[in-house]
Amino acid sequence: MINSNDLKLSRVSSKDTLGVVDTVLVALALAGFITIGSPSFAQSQSSPMPANAQPKSYSDGWECDRGYRRDGNACLAITVPENAYATNRTYGKGWECLYGFQEVDDTTCLEVFVPKGGYLDSSGQRWNCLRGYMKVDDICLEVVVPNNAYLSTDSYGAAWLCNRGYQVEGDTCVAITVPDNAFLNASSFGKPWTCERGYFERDDKCEAVLVPENAYFDDASYGTGWKCNRGFAESNGGCTEIDLPENAHLNRSGNWWECHSNFRRFKGRCILND
Repeated sequence: MINSNDLKLSRVSSKDTLGVVDTVLVALALAGFITIGSPSFAQSQSSPMPANAQPKSYSDGWECDRGYRRDGNACLAITVPENAYATNRTYGKGWECLYGFQEVDDTTCLEVFVPKGGYLDSSGQRWNCLRGYMKVDDICLEVVVPNNAYLSTDSYGAAWLCNRGYQVEGDTCVAITVPDNAFLNASSFGKPWTCERGYFERDDKCEAVLVPENAYFDDASYGTGWKCNRGFAESNGGCTEIDLPENAHLNRSGNWWECHSNFRRFKGRCILND
């Protein structure tokens, strides 16, 4: 016989069981929603790691192995042309031409043609001519050095230069005629010779400087070749003593005169200022 207390306990136990079941179902539903709605889960389900890939070491996701390049959700092998090598970089073509080969149309590596008398530069992509050769279009022509000349080190100027004492005349070097009382100079323009001290140039010759009385030799590149001593002025090819008027003195050069302060020049004399 079931008493009223047992019946009440049974009803309470049933309610507790239903509550536990409901709680479990809600928890499972919530867990399923979170799992399905999670971006990482969706990504892992929709974008699994393809062949020739590996997990990223610094973040989530995956990256292609060396020698492969990502294309969507796949890793495709990089095609390295002949005479090239893989760079294993994630940018660019993924390959570079070997030394001595040049890239053509981003697809091919062709050997760099080096003509006779030439050499590959340090880049391995271009060529230059050896010393003693000059570049003409796609070849290196040997430089013909005439007698009394030597190879130039200038990359942009003449291929050869004349020895000291010679000058260019067409494709040859001819001796420079140095007049008496002159010597060779190192000037790159003008006459290749200079008159010795005490001589001046006239009509491709070096004539002696005649220094008049009361003068001294002047080696300036212009003028007569001499100057008057202090207190003398040039006159008629010579030096005449300066006659100082009253209230005057020699000027800075010493070869003419000027009035003292508070005096002015008037008709060869120095008069007091008004």
